[in-house]
Amino acid sequence: MSWNPSQPGADSPIDTLIIPRARDLGGFEVRRALPSVQRQMVGPFIFFDQMGPADFITEGGIDVRPHPHIGLGTVTYLYQGEFEHRDSLGTHQMIHPGEVNWMVAGRGVTHSERTSAKTRATRHSLFGIQTWIALPAAKEDMPPDFEHHKQAALPIIRDAGAEARLILGNAYGQTSPVTMPSETFYLDVVLQPGAQFPLPDDHEDRGIYVSQGAIEVAGQVFDAGQMMVFRPGDAVSVKAGPQGARLMALGGATMSEDRYIWWNFVSSSKDKIEAAKEAWKRADWANGPFDLPPGDTDEHIPITAELDRTRPRKADAH
Repeated sequence: MSWNPSQPGADSPIDTLIIPRARDLGGFEVRRALPSVQRQMVGPFIFFDQMGPADFITEGGIDVRPHPHIGLGTVTYLYQGEFEHRDSLGTHQMIHPGEVNWMVAGRGVTHSERTSAKTRATRHSLFGIQTWIALPAAKEDMPPDFEHHKQAALPIIRDAGAEARLILGNAYGQTSPVTMPSETFYLDVVLQPGAQFPLPDDHEDRGIYVSQGAIEVAGQVFDAGQMMVFRPGDAVSVKAGPQGARLMALGGATMSEDRYIWWNFVSSSKDKIEAAKEAWKRADWANGPFDLPPGDTDEHIPITAELDRTRPRKADAH
């Protein structure tokens, strides 16, 4: 994470400006905005990756091998392309642009994400966002679950050149059909050139990630690939640049307990993370808390010696 050379001024509603870091996911690069050095969470959002845009030639694609999660919910939302999702619940689900996959890990789940064989047969592209939402302490040990919702099921808010699809939570009097364990909002916003978009004012923590184009906030211009986190309580409105913009607006209530993150695990307890870590290393699929997804059992992502030496880190709400 780094600061933009032109930092927000004292009168700006922006509390933190994040420039994502590059990371590798299944053989292609992603931009990771959360967690960052300066800001680990926005509301319950503890992880935020932009995947692509990437173009693949025939037989190319992504292969995120089976891997485990605890204590979080994974949100996958695509602009272009598709994923083939499999998990240890037995789910086998394709996801396409405008749809949402919501997988709740709870006490433990394993999943994989791959480009389908059908898509690999042709030239194709991938562009989307994947996030993690930390579960409240009372929900951390719930049974794992999975929901898929089609594009038509997600509410749309339209006004004067702005169109916002409500992926999760509540905003502007609308409610997403996705089951949420805590107060949150998550919107896919498309702005025509010069169009304005006011952030919801009834959520404690609020942020914006610019996926395409550029926006203006309090007289400053922010290009694609930047995340802004705003001061609580301020009225915030953004304006699209001359080419228009697409952005993700996110936030909600901050967590009331400490959260720790290690690899793919999130928990209020370091001991639970250590137990999950040891269980994955044992790979006792028949008797342990983790199993591999049916139809994708030939391989999995192991815990490397280098990763094994690291320790859970605290993810501060602010």
